[in-house]
Amino acid sequence: MTSPGPGAPATTDTGQRTRYRPELQGLRALAVALVVVYHVWFNRVSGGVDVFFLISGFLVTGGLYRSACRGPLDLRATWSRQLSRLLPAAGVVLLASVAAGALLLPESRWLPAVREIVTSTLFLHNWQLAADSVDYAAQNDAAGIAQHFWSLSVQGQFYLVWPLLVALVALVARRDSRDLHRTLTVALAVVGGASLLFSVWLTALDQPLAYFHSLTRVWEFALGGLLALWITRIEELPVMGVRTRVALGWTGVAALVSCGFLLPVQDAFPGWVALWPTLAAALVLTAGRTGHRFGADRLLVTPLMHRLGDISFPLYLWHWPILILTLVLTGWSQPGLVGGLGVIAAALVLAVLTHRFVEQPLQRARPRVALRTGLAMAGTVLLLCGAWQGVATVRAQPGVEVGSPAHPGAGALDPTFTFAGTDVDDAPLLPSLVQAGDDWSYRTGTWLCGPSPERPEVEVCRIPPPGDAPPERTVAVIGDSHAQQYTGALIPIAAQRNWELVVMFRGACPFSTASEVDPADEGCTAWNALAADELTALQPDAVFTLASRDVRPGQTEQTPPGFVAQWWRMHDAGIPVVGLRDNPRPGFSVPDCVSGNGRHADACGLEREAVYPALPSYTMAPDVPPNVSFVDMADHLCDARSCPSEVGNVLVYMDDNHLTSTFTASLAPVIERHLETTLGW
Repeated sequence: MTSPGPGAPATTDTGQRTRYRPELQGLRALAVALVVVYHVWFNRVSGGVDVFFLISGFLVTGGLYRSACRGPLDLRATWSRQLSRLLPAAGVVLLASVAAGALLLPESRWLPAVREIVTSTLFLHNWQLAADSVDYAAQNDAAGIAQHFWSLSVQGQFYLVWPLLVALVALVARRDSRDLHRTLTVALAVVGGASLLFSVWLTALDQPLAYFHSLTRVWEFALGGLLALWITRIEELPVMGVRTRVALGWTGVAALVSCGFLLPVQDAFPGWVALWPTLAAALVLTAGRTGHRFGADRLLVTPLMHRLGDISFPLYLWHWPILILTLVLTGWSQPGLVGGLGVIAAALVLAVLTHRFVEQPLQRARPRVALRTGLAMAGTVLLLCGAWQGVATVRAQPGVEVGSPAHPGAGALDPTFTFAGTDVDDAPLLPSLVQAGDDWSYRTGTWLCGPSPERPEVEVCRIPPPGDAPPERTVAVIGDSHAQQYTGALIPIAAQRNWELVVMFRGACPFSTASEVDPADEGCTAWNALAADELTALQPDAVFTLASRDVRPGQTEQTPPGFVAQWWRMHDAGIPVVGLRDNPRPGFSVPDCVSGNGRHADACGLEREAVYPALPSYTMAPDVPPNVSFVDMADHLCDARSCPSEVGNVLVYMDDNHLTSTFTASLAPVIERHLETTLGW
């Protein structure tokens, strides 16, 4: 992804003879064009980033090999050169991202933006995204302004580790009087093969984690390194005539361009599928400069492709934040043709300016000067992020509590509630827009979580009662994240009545005998069966779960037969069930909407009749067992006409479908009244 200059050489088996490869700049240009176009218009993976990884492996390994042939590697100088190429342009874009993010992003995106910019500056962003991929709460975060820096983080880690690997191999070869070319080939084949096997295995097991995991990408760098070691020998094979090279070049170009359309890249990368773009790039490099009028290199070495290759690194850095800010400011889900052209044009202008006034002057300077400049920029980014987080933290702590006269929440829709003369319209919103995106119920109280001793596949969280006295009751909450959020209404009741809460939840997996969200998710079905076994063994005094799901515009609410089947299982175990009507799913980020349109904006709410039918879906479900009682949340989330974005100065939604834990806490009186009148507690 970095630009070592248009004169990037190729290595040979002797490590002494080099050759200029102008087609490499064209390949880099093609890769960045695919990345930008696929991001802007198709929201898909193109394979272009994988090409960058292969090119980096090709160039860096070749350079290290030539240096090792001349003598011991100077690791300090190597790292200095590489960082001096990465940091300045990246620092400029990150500085701009901090400024633009603080001024233009909704407050609800501030804290995630700070986190991703900091981890990007430290070349750790891919690991942050890998951790988020297994965190259901983080999976609901909107795409961040610096999310694309994950690949730069992987590349930075490669630049740190790869010289150590080559230096170690060179040391072993020198000590044992072995041929460096052969020894390094074996080492890269072993490391790359192990990484590819790991990539295939982890992609099948957990594709989102595999996508950002550094070790699933090592083989792409290794493949580029092997190509650097062997490309001259391959080119000298008798079969590598002009016609063969022309065919290889166009095959590589066609395969690379078609990768994103023909392959299930969105859900299958990296794994074996990433062999497609990397091998395609390898074919283009192997074809090299054919000199034939119909060769792919005629396209790749044109002045336009050469210039685009020169600015490929800053273009990659700029296009994503411009795209994200455009979508945020316009409210578009996709930019469309004209909007997309505007995004690309702006990114091209900024990339040219960055290359002209940042990269080129520092490339002509000593590496030490470029490195110090880049480090100074990185330090400034971190300082500004610290200040930005400080401002966000202050705004995220209004010092008020839900349930007060100024913040009644759901109580504002209760006809028996009185405001005691308080002007609630003047009270600050709770939670604040800065805090809203992280307002999960598990942030409240003391959650003691761990795998069930008998069923380790099920994580069981316990919220003990205050003090040392044994709990008077045990109440369980089970289901998906919507059911989990309703725990916020039970926590204050449990604390007051000395109950223990037991929570078992799996994202996108409501309590059913089937996988309702994704029928192909066998893990959800298996988890539900084990969780039901856990409840049967636990014998709680009651189980709270969803009674309906999929409440969207168009009145799509339903109570699947699998829900009823699980209720019957609880009935047979003698466990009462309290079914909670699901909340509406707006389908857009409510905090972002409020931030852009202001409080009480009609655009940020929903028409009640559009999402809630007059009768809940569970009233029409056949064969409902007698152990189930229901709480209809519709009247506590909506008034007669609408389901607003805030009720009683409390923000209802934390994103595009989850209730804030703060709002569900205001539902505690509703739940408590049901327990008293229906269960007699």
